Formats: sequence, structure tokens, C-alpha cells
Amino acid sequence: MKELIIDSFAGGGGASTGIEMATGRPVDIAINHDEAAILMHKTNHPYTKHYCENIWDVDPIEATGGKPVGLMWASPDCRHFSKAKGGKPVEKKIRGLAWVVLRWAAKVRPRVIILENVEEFVTWGPVRKGRPVKSKKGVTFEKFISQLQALGYKVDYRELRACDYGAPTTRKRFFMIARCDGQPIRWPEPTHGDPDSLMVRCGLLKPWRTAAEIIDWSLPCPSIFDRKKPLAENTLRRIAKGIQKFVIDNPKHLLFIIQVNHAGDNFRGQSCKEPLPTITSKHGFGIVAPVIAQIGQTGGGDRIRSIEEPLSTNVSKADHLLVTSNLIQLNNNCDGIDLIKPLPTITAGGGHFGEVRTFLMTYYGNSEDIGQRLDEPLRTITSKDRFGIVTVAGQDYQIVDIGMRMLTPRELFRAQGFPDDYIIDYDYTGKTYPKKEQVARCGNAVPPQFAAALVRANLPEMCRQEREFAM
Repeated sequence: MKELIIDSFAGGGGASTGIEMATGRPVDIAINHDEAAILMHKTNHPYTKHYCENIWDVDPIEATGGKPVGLMWASPDCRHFSKAKGGKPVEKKIRGLAWVVLRWAAKVRPRVIILENVEEFVTWGPVRKGRPVKSKKGVTFEKFISQLQALGYKVDYRELRACDYGAPTTRKRFFMIARCDGQPIRWPEPTHGDPDSLMVRCGLLKPWRTAAEIIDWSLPCPSIFDRKKPLAENTLRRIAKGIQKFVIDNPKHLLFIIQVNHAGDNFRGQSCKEPLPTITSKHGFGIVAPVIAQIGQTGGGDRIRSIEEPLSTNVSKADHLLVTSNLIQLNNNCDGIDLIKPLPTITAGGGHFGEVRTFLMTYYGNSEDIGQRLDEPLRTITSKDRFGIVTVAGQDYQIVDIGMRMLTPRELFRAQGFPDDYIIDYDYTGKTYPKKEQVARCGNAVPPQFAAALVRANLPEMCRQEREFAM
């Protein structure tokens, strides 16, 4: 009889997507109390049986109908363990959601159980007056593990990073694997690594996917000087520091050239093969790549080219711009991070990420004509005066504009490792799915690459590669 696959805290479908990537089949049962989460899950996983209710109200025996369970995935609410919660009171009821795993283990005995949570899950202990009791840190966690073992499960746990398995995010998570079939617990070997590492240089690992991959460079990045409401001073300071760090102080960073739309101050960017640096408001990494975009071409339309390529025509007017980007994190003390690295962890409030682009024009004047230094607060800049000198390959450029925009939900889902065809903006009934809900589902999601790697390592007999090989 075919073994069932259960996603017991299904959310928007990250774990289910990864499981399907590995097995080639949809999960059989998905459970979540949040109607909005179930709507997104059902839209993308229509062949799954959905329970939109409290997981404690779902009877394991009734739900499975007597069929054997091969895999149970559990991602209980992590907010009341995460350090991101700060000093806010925690709820014992929410912290105790993981106990439901023991109920399923006792009643339907899944062959393999995989539990995912934040790193702080190992500190699970008693709560008194809304605060964890420091002297009993980890006591409840150890009891949870021992009770699983008492039910006949072999248990192991460790922390993994999503970037090591092909997702463009550094998201680190705790994973526990429990199995009762006598087979060994296996941890997947990393498939990606630091581009500078020996393993990558030797071709044994692929380089980490970068934050630049997830950016839609075709989207406009409006000038910070044309905003109706000025940016907060802290945001301006971070932008200034990011430009100082990634533009002024980084002559080795490659830049790319972007077309100027002469119908107005409208700068358009198109995707390029090499990512460029961008500032986001929450997690930020930037890589800069030199490309050229010409203006006024007809026929094939304008294109962005590598700075190493010659121009097709030698033009006398200034119709090319160098552009460099970096990411800024608006709700954290982040001055920007290289886009050649994966994006940091996205939370449910992931709308805090923003892209910043710095536009540079060839400089022919002298330094006295340039405005203030970029390491000063940008709040003193009141117009698009040209300021700041950047030297690229011996050529002087002056900064003529700075653009910023927030990352879109689609870009955030890409950063979590979701495929571009994952439906995030409407549900299966055709109703629009609000951006706020999209971001919330993304921040709470399990990067699919995590689930795919863990399932392939521990349940190869359920995975399509094994089946195809056997055939």
C-alpha cells in the first residue's frame, strides 16, 4: 500500500514544494489553522487533501484512513522561540505545538518524521509569567526527544543552511529527524558552497546562489529625491553608508551601464547575466556587473552588454550611465551586503527589503563642482545635484542620482528558493491574494531545497530518481 506523506504545519507550501521536487508526487495531507495559508497551499497543491483547522483537532487515525505514513513533516510555529521576537512575552501554548508530533507518532507511527524550527528550539523549556525560565533552558526539549525515543524512534538533530543546498538565502534552521524503521538517519551533503572555497574551485560543489539572481532588474527604481515623503534619517544614513561601502570604497567592484530614457529622468534596468549590488531593507547582498545599454537603437530594441564588449557605434553625447546597486536592511542595522552572497533570512515582515541603485555619469569637471561627501548624512541633500567622485578603470564618474525601491513579494519568494511559477498573488478561486499575506507566507516558509535534500537523503525509495533508475 502506498505510504502517505503529511505536511502537518503546511503554511504556504514551502516544505510541500520541496517534498514534491524530490518525490515527484504531491503530499497527501496538509494541515494548517490559517485560512490564508491554506488558500495559497491549495492553489499550488490542488491534489492534496487540506485540513484548515487546529492540528490538535485533526484525528491522525481518521485522517490517514488506516494507510501507512511514510513521512510526516512538522514545522510548528517558531515565533515564540525565535530571538527575532526580542523581549516580548512568549506563549506556552504556541511553544508547545511540537507536542502534537508525539500524538501522531503514537497513533499512526510515521516511518520518518522531520521537524523544522529555529535554532533556539533546543532551548525549549518551562515558561513563567510569559518568560522562559533560564535555569531550565532546554529541559522540555530533552523531554520531547526522550519521549520520541521511548516510542521506538531513533532521533538526531542539527542545524542546516539553505544556501548550502541551492537556495539563494543564508536562512539557518534546526532540523530533527526521527525514524522507527531501523534504517540509519542520513544528513544530506551540501551541494553548494563559498565561491572562494577549494571545494567550489575544484568543481566538487556549485557556488552559492546569489541575492542578485532574485532581483527583477527591469523594475524601475525611483529617485529618493522625488519622494513626496522624505525617507527616515536612519534609512538615509544606511543608504549613504552602503554607497560609501560598495561604490566609493570599492574600486574593484564592477559596475553596469544602464540606459537613460530621455523622455524624462526615468532610468530603466534590464536583467543581466552577472548580478549587481543592491540595498534591501531587511536582508542585503549585492554583486556588481558591468554592462552597457545604448540609447536610441531601433530594430532589435536596446540591450545591456558587458563593459568588456565594444560599443556598436561611437557616440559623442553622454547617453550611457554606469549603475551600481546594493541592498539595505531598513529594520536592522545593516549598511548593505554584497549581492555575490545569498540573501539573509527572510521573516514574515520581509517587506523591509529595498533595492538601492546609484547612477553615475562620466565626469569632466573638477572636484569643486561636486556636492557633499557620501559618508555624511544624505538628509542634507535637497536636490539632484551631482556629488561624489567614483573612479572606474581610470575613468572618473560622478553620482547623479540614487534610486530605491522595496523588493516585491515575487523577489522574496525567489530568495526563499521557490520556483517562478509558484502562484502567490491569487488563490484557486481567482481571488487576489493581498501583498501583506504574500509576504507573511514567504517569511514563514521553509525553503523547498531544505525539504528536497532531506527527503532524498532519508527516503530515496520514495524519490523519483530511485524509481526511474529502477525502471
